[in-house]
Amino acid sequence: MEITREQALEYVRPFLKKERYEHTVRVTDEAIKLAERFGADVKKAETAAALHDYAKYKPRDLMRRWIQEDRRLPKDLLDYHHELWHGPVGALMLEREIGLDDGDVISAISCHTTGRKHMTKLEKVVFLADYIEPGRDFPGVHEVREIAETNLDKACSLALKNTIVFLIRMERTVYPDTFHAYNDLI
Repeated sequence: MEITREQALEYVRPFLKKERYEHTVRVTDEAIKLAERFGADVKKAETAAALHDYAKYKPRDLMRRWIQEDRRLPKDLLDYHHELWHGPVGALMLEREIGLDDGDVISAISCHTTGRKHMTKLEKVVFLADYIEPGRDFPGVHEVREIAETNLDKACSLALKNTIVFLIRMERTVYPDTFHAYNDLI
C-alpha cells in the first residue's frame, strides 16, 4: 500500500491535539533528513514518522484490550507505563484500519517508544527523529542533535541513555527493550 505524506498526515490529524500534530510534522521532516543523511529508505521514514503517534490519545482501556487480545503484542507492556503502548498498538491499529502492510514501517512505528535490540536503520531514524525534532527542549537533546549530524548509532545510544537515566531519576520502570537497544548500540 502506497500512502503519501499528505495522506498520512491528514489521516492522523483528527486523532492528535494541535501541538502533537505539529510535533508529528516536525518528526516527519526530521526523519526525512536523517534517512537522507544515513542512507535509510526516505519514503518509508516519511510514512512511519507521519503515522508514528496515531494512537497517542487512544483510550487507555482500548489499548489495554489490544495488548491483551493481539498475540503479536508482548503482554509485559501492561506492566510498564501506558505512554509506551501507543507505538506497538498504533502500528497494529494502522495495519487494520488503513491496510498498512509494510513490515518495515510497521516495525518503526511499533518500537519508536521503546527502541529494541538490533534496530534497523529505519527504526533508528524514526526513533531518533522523534527524540530530536526541533520542538523538543529538554536536558541532553542538544548534544544528541549534534551527534546526529554524523553518527546515527551514537545519537541513538545517547538518546536511550538519557531516557533510561531520566526514568531512573523519576523512580519509574524502564521497559526491557530500551535496555536491550542501549546495550546493543554501545
